Amino acid sequence: MLSAMDRLWINGRLATMTSDDLGIEEDGVVACCAGRIVYAGAAANGPSDAREVIDCEGRWITPGLIDCHTHLIHAGNRANEFAQRLAGASYAEIARAGGGILSTMRATRAASEEELIEQGLPRLDALIAEGVTTVEIKSGYGLELESELKMLRAARALSERRPISVTTTFLGAHMVPPGQDPDDYLDSVIAMLPEILPYADAVDAFCETIAFSAAQVDRLFAASPLPVKLHAEQLSNNGGTLIAGRHNALSADHLEYLDETGIAAMAAARTVAVLLPGAYYFTRETRKPPVEALHAAGVPIAIATDCNPGTAPLTSLLLVMNMAATLFGLSIEQCLIGVTRNAARALGRADEIGTLEGGKSCDLAIWNIDHPAELVYRIGFNPLHARIWRGQ
Repeated sequence: MLSAMDRLWINGRLATMTSDDLGIEEDGVVACCAGRIVYAGAAANGPSDAREVIDCEGRWITPGLIDCHTHLIHAGNRANEFAQRLAGASYAEIARAGGGILSTMRATRAASEEELIEQGLPRLDALIAEGVTTVEIKSGYGLELESELKMLRAARALSERRPISVTTTFLGAHMVPPGQDPDDYLDSVIAMLPEILPYADAVDAFCETIAFSAAQVDRLFAASPLPVKLHAEQLSNNGGTLIAGRHNALSADHLEYLDETGIAAMAAARTVAVLLPGAYYFTRETRKPPVEALHAAGVPIAIATDCNPGTAPLTSLLLVMNMAATLFGLSIEQCLIGVTRNAARALGRADEIGTLEGGKSCDLAIWNIDHPAELVYRIGFNPLHARIWRGQ
């Protein structure tokens, strides 16, 4: 058995994320074979030899980080809208004036697939540089079949250009295109589902007064052959989380206006709450997600960058953890589990990634820190020593 080990990391301090206290092992090793973890735990009980042995010299090892909600593939930016927002315009006002998602729609439709890839790579590289080994990428700026397919293909292509796992989500129901009836457009989104099936892992929608109603989302989710996720209760409470719970959604995201009924629906369905403090900060919102109530109800909490051009031009998961702690009151443990174990659950991939356990993908982040709290506490500081993806 020992001779079959490809790689062994020794003298590591592990935060396995297998328990709510981070599953810490002060004298730990991680063993890998064929890209999978064979053992992660106390050195005294683990293997001591492999084809390659790496001495971590007391550094901390966590699972590779997971950014479970991004809009990373898009063309252009919306810096002009940032100036409008500083002058007092609201997110909804900008959207109703033809800006927001529709502005990015126009730029994305005009871009080629290769241009979308080239513009997305720097954003992806920034995440990789901070230890991210899995990223979710949504479509939703095409709002027509060919452009949505272009986005999904570009997202998948990123995993061919960089050593990272990419999960793709179809967000055709992101906004109603100009001049179209909402129900007619939703019919076209449902008609797109067979075409996008080879390129997407999940289906998402934006349930909001400026986008789609709960009843419309319910109709889309009922037709979806893929697992579903939902942008819900960001600007107002529209009952989106009730629909998410009804369809056993992987996650409901944003949740600033979530109420007790929605929390109960999420808890019953074991739907993950994905909080996006970067968007909350950038849009200068004042209503916080009900973190304590979510925790009390046993709803798993993940956090993500929401990387997008309009409300979260953010490519730092480390900064997001600090924001989640300072703005939303999450604990150190909740933040770290939120970008590992619970982020994996939000993608439906908890059996593959998110913790240091035998059988899972050998995705590791090795850190120059004295304690895991530093990953949440420090701002503008990247202590990544090494990033391992599938054992390499």
